[in-house]
Amino acid sequence: MSKIMEILEDFNTAMNEIIGNFQGEPNEELSKLLEETEQRNIDDFIKRYKGDSDRLDDILELLVDHGYFVCPAAASHHGNDIGGLYEHSKQVAIELHKMTVRLGLEWKEKDSPLIVGLLHDLCKLDQYLIKETEGGYKIEYNKEQLLSGHGDKSLIIAMDFMEYLTDEEQACIRYHMGAFTDEKEWKYYTRAVKKYPNVLFTHTADMIASQIMNI
Repeated sequence: MSKIMEILEDFNTAMNEIIGNFQGEPNEELSKLLEETEQRNIDDFIKRYKGDSDRLDDILELLVDHGYFVCPAAASHHGNDIGGLYEHSKQVAIELHKMTVRLGLEWKEKDSPLIVGLLHDLCKLDQYLIKETEGGYKIEYNKEQLLSGHGDKSLIIAMDFMEYLTDEEQACIRYHMGAFTDEKEWKYYTRAVKKYPNVLFTHTADMIASQIMNI
């Protein structure tokens, strides 16, 4: 088992660690919500993507094991609810596919828009906690993460999950935040866009989903 997998193995306490309910099992209502959301999202994933990408088919079990289908995408912004990470990632994949068709974008692999869209935010697998409250639950930022970063962290996890990623896919995931990063990274982002123009379209798809559609 690789180091990153050892770190992420804590997720398979995922329904407790991600939930952030360290005093015991979640109450029946929250457990039901988590289970229903996860199953709905898994069913949607299979319906949408089964057979379209062998690489995605191969990692479905890993995604389930690591809470991908129940994780929030934020605490107070887009996707700040149970299952928000999948909903946001799916929308980014949809927007990337639309641009690919309308603009005639060329990718090294046919399934690259799906791979990049669905995996660009894997950093959020342990970024937020679902905390039980008296009236239901709340989303909180996880201050105990073992890996820092955003695009770089997502890429580390994606590369460990996947049998392979193309250089283009790696760049798209790594720099999907565009210029919304430390100024020291801007020159690297610019180089990535020049070499792989789809990096720019990945950032655009992310912005459409998060800032325009609020997903």
